[in-house]
Amino acid sequence: MWGTVTALCGAPPGVAPEGGRSLREFTVPPMATAPQVGGLADAVFDHALDDPRRIALCRKDASGRWHDVTAADFRDQVLALAKGLIADGVRFGDRVAIMARTRYEWTLFDFALWTIGAQPVPIYPTSSAEQVFWMLHDSEVTACVVEHEDHSMTIGSVVDRLPHLKRLWQLDTGALRALLALGETIDDEVVHRHRRAVTPESVATVIYTSGTTGRPKGCVITHANFMFETDMLISRWEPVFHSRPDDEASTLLFLPLAHVFGRMVEIAAIRGRVKLGHQPALSASALLPDLQSFRPTFILAVPYIFEKVFNAARRRAESEGKTGPFDKAVDIAVKYAEAVEQKAFGQGPGPSAALRMQHQFFEKTVYGKVREAMGGRVRHAMSGGSGMGRRLGLFFEGAGVTVFEGYGLTESTAAATANPPERTRYGTVGQPIPGTTVHIADDGEVWVRGGQIFSGYLNEPKATEAVLREGWLATGDIGALDEDGYLTITGRKKEILVTSGGKSVSPVALEERVRAHPLVAQCIVVGNDRPYIAALVTLDQEGVDHWLAMRGKPPLTPSELVRDPDLETEVRRAVVAANTLVSQAESIRTFRILAHQFTEEHGLLTPSLKLKRRAIEEAYEVEVDALYR
Repeated sequence: MWGTVTALCGAPPGVAPEGGRSLREFTVPPMATAPQVGGLADAVFDHALDDPRRIALCRKDASGRWHDVTAADFRDQVLALAKGLIADGVRFGDRVAIMARTRYEWTLFDFALWTIGAQPVPIYPTSSAEQVFWMLHDSEVTACVVEHEDHSMTIGSVVDRLPHLKRLWQLDTGALRALLALGETIDDEVVHRHRRAVTPESVATVIYTSGTTGRPKGCVITHANFMFETDMLISRWEPVFHSRPDDEASTLLFLPLAHVFGRMVEIAAIRGRVKLGHQPALSASALLPDLQSFRPTFILAVPYIFEKVFNAARRRAESEGKTGPFDKAVDIAVKYAEAVEQKAFGQGPGPSAALRMQHQFFEKTVYGKVREAMGGRVRHAMSGGSGMGRRLGLFFEGAGVTVFEGYGLTESTAAATANPPERTRYGTVGQPIPGTTVHIADDGEVWVRGGQIFSGYLNEPKATEAVLREGWLATGDIGALDEDGYLTITGRKKEILVTSGGKSVSPVALEERVRAHPLVAQCIVVGNDRPYIAALVTLDQEGVDHWLAMRGKPPLTPSELVRDPDLETEVRRAVVAANTLVSQAESIRTFRILAHQFTEEHGLLTPSLKLKRRAIEEAYEVEVDALYR
């Protein structure tokens, strides 16, 4: 066992880890030395000096073609933009907001701002005017980069309440060109003096939490936090960035750069010399074509992406009349992966000869096509942001793509734990990343300690004191460590439901299992202070359209869909499957299908697609009450 253990203990309340025993604490020693000097931008200049012709990034033009950007090219662009920012009045320590989708220019601005010691403040491009106002006001930004006119108008609607905001740059009107031209009068040495003044303890960014409850808080993250986080991940997982040992590592970044996960991927790619491309849309219809044209060797994603790839493959098989063979291939992949997993933990001999033959039979007809949907070269991936079902992870492993599930928060600069390459335990979020300790408190709360833990919340000393306790981050999540130090997250302290009969229920596992059904888009479990547990379910439109077509049913309106008895039967199967995970007292007794999905635009989802439980229950108060009549 690779790590340090302190006392074995019984499981926390509501948690029953395999074997009935769990650890109180687990530590994995560091695998890299934390930098003592410098900041994040130094890697750009160091890499250009070491290997100027190496392809550092790829940039897609309006026609969809990818163009290589060498390490020297990127260094020159960062330097030129840094000069332009200085010429336009940005100073060391200034905060500059970036409100845009994931795109090449965001990474360029990030590293140019870090070069001169400024602090980027990411803003989700879908944020409302009041959300934008709060974040810009709270962080006292002096300038803002936006993508297009809609963003400019959003900021313009609140600019009279932002006395510190002096500059607004709009990318689609040539702001980048104007800044580059403005910087031509600045000497390179001026920029380098700023860069040399940046230390690991300098603030790198202020990232606002999604705000599932209450007002978003600004997480202050230093250069040291990001360097620790990314260097430890690179040191442990770098071998799996490649499809083959001798190929060039590359990844396509499609996660929002306004989220800490996407930001970590950006920095890790630059520091780890992984060729980086950008894709602005998280939807499967936009993403899958770019995966096939960019052909990454490794991706970092949220479970939604893997669910979409799987569901698309199954719909294609059903359209071709091959549902039976596809489902058989899934079962074989899961059994094969389980046998591999058991062997890795010394619990079995590995796949039998018969299982290997069955697995090989489906390689070209099913597994190869699944990999091709992700570009054809992906053999490893990392998943975070929310929980991934064990069976889905096992399927991808059996199909030739090992998905390392991890866990972290904005406050931990993304990953605090992740499954190690050689021993992946599906259904868990892995062991602490190198240099990190995970501790389970008496009430089952997960505490984390390591060099990636943030400095605190901006302007919120009481909130900071509530979560930082003598070097530990109290995450607010409930979990358990098994005897090998693998963490399982079972819920959030604030999201534990307590029925009127006093039964405590964590909704997360139930919701994830219901959502695994191809017809289901979202599920929220309710039941706080109610006699039993119930659920609201929304539908996946692509899945429903395919389901209707395959059964010869005409297109139905949303109101007709929710009353369709056949569709209700399908959703009921998902609920029954979810109920097998829990006791009868914790099971979903009844549910209601809603005509429309929960959306961020209606204030029901965070920008990172997490459910805003309180807002949903208030918006659907009538529907929830009806579940208990």
